[in-house]
Amino acid sequence: MKNRILLTAALCMSMMAQITAQGYTSLREQIQLAGEWESSLGTCRLPGTTDENRLGERNRDTLVTYQLTRLYPYSGKVIYTREINIPESFRGKKLFLMMERTKPSTVWVDGDSIGSYGHLYAPHRYGLPALAVGKHQLKIRIDNSPTSVPKEIQGSHAWTDATQTNWNGILGEFYIEAVPVSYIQSVQVYPEVDKKQALVIVEVDADKDGKAILDVDGYAWNTSETHTLSPQQLAVRLKKGRNRIELPVNMGDKPLLWSEFHPALYKLNITLRAGKKRDSRMVDFGMRKFEVEGTQFVINGYKTFLRGKHDACVFPLTGYGPMDVASWQRVFRVAKQYGINHYRCHSFTPPRAALEAADIEGIYYQIELPLWGYIKRENTVLNDFLKREGDMLLEHFGNHPSFMMLGLGNELDAEIDVVREWLDDFRNQDNRHLYCFGSNNNLGWKGPQDGEDFFVTCRVGGGDGYTTHVRTSFAYVDAEKGGILNNTRPATDKDYSGAIAHCPRPVVGHENCQFQIYPDYGQIEKYTGVLHPYNLEIFRDRLKENHLSSQAKTFHQATGRFSIECYKADMEYAFRTPGFGGFQLLDLQDYPGQGSALVGILDAFMDSKGIVAPETFYGFCAPLVPLALMKDHCWLNTQPLHIDVALSNYVEGDWNEPVRWSLVSDNGVWKRDGVLMASIPQGKVGKAGSIDLSLSGLKEAQRLTLTLTTGKYRNYYHLWVYPDETAESEGSVHVASFLNDDLRKRLESGASVLLIPDHDSIVAQSVGGMFTPDYWNYSMFKTISENAGKEVSPGTLSILTDPGHPLLKYFPTECHSDWQWWSITRNSRPMILNATRGEYRPLIQVVDNIERNHKLGLVFEFAVGKGKLLVCMTDLRAIAGTPEGNQFRTSLLRYMKSDAFHPTEQLAWKELDALFHTDINQRQIIGVKNESDYTVGGE
Repeated sequence: MKNRILLTAALCMSMMAQITAQGYTSLREQIQLAGEWESSLGTCRLPGTTDENRLGERNRDTLVTYQLTRLYPYSGKVIYTREINIPESFRGKKLFLMMERTKPSTVWVDGDSIGSYGHLYAPHRYGLPALAVGKHQLKIRIDNSPTSVPKEIQGSHAWTDATQTNWNGILGEFYIEAVPVSYIQSVQVYPEVDKKQALVIVEVDADKDGKAILDVDGYAWNTSETHTLSPQQLAVRLKKGRNRIELPVNMGDKPLLWSEFHPALYKLNITLRAGKKRDSRMVDFGMRKFEVEGTQFVINGYKTFLRGKHDACVFPLTGYGPMDVASWQRVFRVAKQYGINHYRCHSFTPPRAALEAADIEGIYYQIELPLWGYIKRENTVLNDFLKREGDMLLEHFGNHPSFMMLGLGNELDAEIDVVREWLDDFRNQDNRHLYCFGSNNNLGWKGPQDGEDFFVTCRVGGGDGYTTHVRTSFAYVDAEKGGILNNTRPATDKDYSGAIAHCPRPVVGHENCQFQIYPDYGQIEKYTGVLHPYNLEIFRDRLKENHLSSQAKTFHQATGRFSIECYKADMEYAFRTPGFGGFQLLDLQDYPGQGSALVGILDAFMDSKGIVAPETFYGFCAPLVPLALMKDHCWLNTQPLHIDVALSNYVEGDWNEPVRWSLVSDNGVWKRDGVLMASIPQGKVGKAGSIDLSLSGLKEAQRLTLTLTTGKYRNYYHLWVYPDETAESEGSVHVASFLNDDLRKRLESGASVLLIPDHDSIVAQSVGGMFTPDYWNYSMFKTISENAGKEVSPGTLSILTDPGHPLLKYFPTECHSDWQWWSITRNSRPMILNATRGEYRPLIQVVDNIERNHKLGLVFEFAVGKGKLLVCMTDLRAIAGTPEGNQFRTSLLRYMKSDAFHPTEQLAWKELDALFHTDINQRQIIGVKNESDYTVGGE
């Protein structure tokens, strides 16, 4: 019968090496428990989850837009039952039940409870009673109900359905293990690089007093070499019970060191011989020294820069992180192609397999306790839960060299004395890691606090304007007009030096970028697992309302390519800053929850969206980044061009390679190049030289591309040069600001009219002007802004246009926004054109967010009566005097005076008047709740 399955020793015991959830290799006998089980919800397979087994009721809610939808959600207690067979070879040994990762559990053997565990990260390892050889019933209850953990935990990424899902089940290693009566309980290895040794601490549980021998040997390897350790032996005297044994292991004259550049991983084999009994463990560790020097991180004596990404455990097929090493290696190898060397886990700790893969691939991990909320001394239930989680993850994951940093959670409001006590205790337990109170606590407003080793934040305390910011993009509720990148004129010569001067320890930029990209709906077919993208299907279908379905792919490409330029600008702000600690992007991949935040260069599966080649992205996210320092992106041909060239050098050693530069026009006719001799110390941002050129030879508007190459590192920049000439006359073009009877008569009589609407008169028929893509997710921050009484973001993503259209003959552009559009879009109010004919498209369109999906026009044209009307939603007076503003006006007027100006879309005056005066039907948009308090601070 299915509920009485016998596990035979021949099929289910393994005498070969087994990897356990502490990263050890063991020669212990095991009964593997993977396979079919009976549960209180039906027959299932473990390891696995109720979602994967399709247990419980099918979710019929297809209207969710704020996250992916669990097809078989279940929250509650599930009892899993199976019969096991204890073989003769287990007689006289201690038995343990191992469940690598699960939720709060209770276990019964033959009807008797043997205990419960409530932790989330470390394995649930139960000591079983002495069991006779033969059949026994094993019953396991797993509880993922709201009452099983403190309520504050349930908003974290260890629990939330926004990403990982609140699954019920058992994952990873799942077995019963037999060990000798005297056995190795744990092994911790503390690398002491300066001493060329490793301190090995072995805890042994002994059944009686007696003598024993510890044998230690091991080896290491990296991509180019291996290293074998000399065997060592230590005679010990055991006392009954727990024994702690310290053994310094000589690592030889030239131990292999672990870092992103050469992740040399040691395997240390420890064998306990007590009489005729033997027990063995093999543990992975790395010889590395990770420390702080002033405001910088140092690994093995070299300063390092954390090129990080945020990780929220996004795995849509399963709803949880992979439990095998190969899957995580694939993830990290993709991330490394884009230059990432650091992962920050947002309010969760990944499984052992992730850390093992990071050990192999050379990824620097910051893991966190499962909290996004408050830490108060009086909340003892929560505090005890979190402190226990921290203690256990240090024990079970502490040997991994990739485990570099531990934080207490995300955007916490914490009593400093409490968290300082926790960190002091964690350091006393384990000095192999650096510690912080949490990531972006109090949204950075309270600044750095004594007691943490580094400071992860979006700002270094309060201050005027953007002076304390350490990322360039924000929600409107959190910084005026969305921060530096949207609200200050584009340049590449600024940095965060002023901000980090307020912090005596390394500053890591928190959740940088967050630029929305319009989705590629082709990815929908990839969701074949436990989560379904009804949100994407709904957003796709909304395009039909305004007849925009045919533009979905171009929306995706335009917004994606523009977002790359914004990512590059944000990241280079950090690279230009001497002494900066690093950043943590949000994100390299999409975040499918919290309102559906499609902010990734890659999709939720870590697959390319086809908007940027990895090697291009790597050019501005690498150990060494060539940097161009320019006061502006837009120039007149009468201005002398001056560009400083610098290198951000975080390779292992000083950099003395030349920098080759070339500056080329798009048509290839105009080209300049040269070589700069560079000598930049390791860990520094240093100037390599300058480029000084005359632009007088450029008589027409041109985009130039600057390429900087040194060694294998290569970066690029775009700048625009415009002729310095007398302003274009309006000539036969009539310019107006309002629809009135005079304008009607002019159009009826055949005039050419440039209408630049007064912005105050069309607020209800337009949206605000914005340059950067909307931050994170429109619906969530719209609600947060409204609740906080702050300005709501305009919510747009990019322009979309045809670069070859005659309108743009004198204004070089790609199909998407770029730096020459900054003043033009910031001083605009894109018009809502939903009422126009379905097939009608503006000449310069603005891509709206997925919640509204308006048809928006920045520049558009109509035939009205006998006349020709061009509407420009940018206030040209506001941008007069800027190189790009003057040139944009010139291009509009020259188009209108040319034979190419022939609008084909006919509108009656009444229809035109309605377009400018009729209220727009707006969808009610209400965002999801956010745990962070945006009413504090303020600018």
